[in-house]
Amino acid sequence: MSYTLGQLAAEVQGTVKGNAGLVIEKLGTLGNAVQNELSFLANPKYRSQLASTSAGAVLVKTEELAQLVDNAIVVSNPYLAFAKLSNLFVPTTQGWSGIHPSAVIANNAVIGVDVIIGPNTVIDDGVTIGDDCVIGAGCVISRGSVVGKNSRLYPNVTLYHDVVIGEACILHSGAVIGADGFGFAPTQDGWEKINQLGSVAIGNHVEIGASTTIDRGAIENTQIGHGVKIDNQVQIAHNVVIGDNTAIAASTAIAGSTKIGSFCTISGGVCIAGHLTIRDRVHVTGMSMISNSIEEEGSYSSGMGMEPTAKWRRTVARVRRIDEMAKQFSQLKKQVNKFLEKVDNK
Repeated sequence: MSYTLGQLAAEVQGTVKGNAGLVIEKLGTLGNAVQNELSFLANPKYRSQLASTSAGAVLVKTEELAQLVDNAIVVSNPYLAFAKLSNLFVPTTQGWSGIHPSAVIANNAVIGVDVIIGPNTVIDDGVTIGDDCVIGAGCVISRGSVVGKNSRLYPNVTLYHDVVIGEACILHSGAVIGADGFGFAPTQDGWEKINQLGSVAIGNHVEIGASTTIDRGAIENTQIGHGVKIDNQVQIAHNVVIGDNTAIAASTAIAGSTKIGSFCTISGGVCIAGHLTIRDRVHVTGMSMISNSIEEEGSYSSGMGMEPTAKWRRTVARVRRIDEMAKQFSQLKKQVNKFLEKVDNK
C-alpha cells in the first residue's frame, strides 16, 4: 500500500511543504526512517534529529520546523496525525477470507455479511456476529453472546455466555471476557460459591489487551464504557463500572464493585480496592495502591519512588520507627510545654 504525500495530508487536514507527489509506503521513526517513509516530530527533545533524518517526509507542528526538512506535512498535532495515518498502513494479518471450514458454528447463530471466521473457532447457540467482523483462529464465543459490527477478535479470545461486545472493538489474544467473578461465602467447612448471574457489557470502540480478564457480574453486569482502552494483563473484577474514554495500563488490578469515571488514566501496576468510587478525570500514577474513594479530579500517587539500595534501606528503617518517633515527639512536646508553663509563672 502506498500514498502520495498530498493524499496523506488530506487525510489529516495538513499542509504540504515540498513534493506533494512523493510516494510514501511506510511509517517510520526519525532515527531509522528511509526515503519512502513518513515520520513525525511530537516531542521537542527530538528536534535535533530533523537535521539528520533520512525520512522522505515528516509530520511537524510549525512552518519553521518544516523548513528543516525537504518534505513535510504541517499539522496542529503531529502525534495525533501519525495515529490517524497508521490506520492506512495496517497489514493483513490473516491468510484466509470468509469462514474457515474447520470453524464450528451453531445452526442458530446469526453471522453478518463480510465476516471472517478463522480456523478452529467455536460459535455457540444464539450468538450474533455483526457485519465486517474478524474472528481469529481458535476463538470461543459462548451461548447468547453478541459481537458488534466491525469488531475484531484476535486468536484465542474467549467470550463466556451472554457477553455483549460493542461496535468497532478490538480484543487481543488470550483475553477472557465473562469468567466468574471471585464470589464465595465463608462456611464452617470452607467456602460456598456464589453463582455469578450477571454478565459483561462492553461499549463501542473499546480495545482490550492480550491476556486481560474481565469478570462477569454477580447479579448485574460488569460495564465497560465507550472508547475505553485497556492494556495487557489487566484484571477487572465483577460488577466494576468503567466510564467512557478511560485508559488503563498493564498489570492493573481492580477489585469488585468499584466505579471508575470517564477520561481517567490508570498507570501500570496500580491496585484499586473494591467498592470504591473514582470520579472523572483522575490520573493515578504507576504502582499506586488506591484504598479510598477519590472525589476530586487530579493526579494521585502512593508508594515510594526508586532510590539507591543503601539509601532505601535507611529510609525503610526510619519508616518502621515512625510510630516510636511519634510517641517520643509527643512526650517531648509535653515536657517542653511544662517547662514553658514554669517559665511563664515566674
